[in-house]
Amino acid sequence: MLQIDVITLFPEMIDNAVSHGVLGQALKGELLNVKAHTPREFASDRHRTVDDRPFGGGDGMIMLPETLEKTLQKVQHKNSKIIYLSPQGSTLTDEKARTLSKEEHLVFICGRYGGIDQRIINSYVDEEISIGDYVLSGGELGALVVIDALARFIPGVLGHDDSADKDSFSQGLLEQPNFTRPREYLGQEVPEVLLSGNHKLIEEWKEKVSALVTCKKRPDLFKEYLQQENAKYQALKKKKTESPMKELQKFLAALSLQERQVLGLEDLHEEDLNG
Repeated sequence: MLQIDVITLFPEMIDNAVSHGVLGQALKGELLNVKAHTPREFASDRHRTVDDRPFGGGDGMIMLPETLEKTLQKVQHKNSKIIYLSPQGSTLTDEKARTLSKEEHLVFICGRYGGIDQRIINSYVDEEISIGDYVLSGGELGALVVIDALARFIPGVLGHDDSADKDSFSQGLLEQPNFTRPREYLGQEVPEVLLSGNHKLIEEWKEKVSALVTCKKRPDLFKEYLQQENAKYQALKKKKTESPMKELQKFLAALSLQERQVLGLEDLHEEDLNG
């Protein structure tokens, strides 16, 4: 079972968030364990001080290294991977979340105010992770995002073992649009193929729609996907099918106007697939 310890000045933020939804079920099923710890536990003064002004001046307060180090020493062991949530870190990706899910023990440090003392980073932190190019008031939300993302790859956390592999980004593509009852709503009908019961046909259809959605919304991802598919196509000794580009163009052209509209693809054209 993956053990996650979160070092934060606001442990209730972590405790409350992980008690709901998929994470809550994972904790109840003992597939994952998340525990929050506060450096205030090791503050020695009556005000339980955990921060101070930065040397050299500047905005914000810096979390004291002594209380933070004692908290780290409380939870750390030889197989721990210590992560600091920071806008300076490498950006979280689906693949990074998958990798983290295979660790034995993760420790997340959530900074507050002006951040943490660099000497703690130098001496303890194995990796800095960012959830995007913006700044939050603290690392707690970032830690929760990472925990939620990695938990999906732990066997048994989701309803089906392959659910995480079908989500957006898992195959380099965004997920296709999804529909439920009723068949017709707001003047829009569910594509007929999804009602056919032909699972092989449906899976092939979903992959092509995912590629088209990715082309429209994330052309950078679509370019990478197309390069990979072209490489597979070129490796075939007998090319019984058309190139991936031609197949997608024909698929898009065959979609009715109604289908394009319900899929949100009405403004995507064959020439857009050329990049």
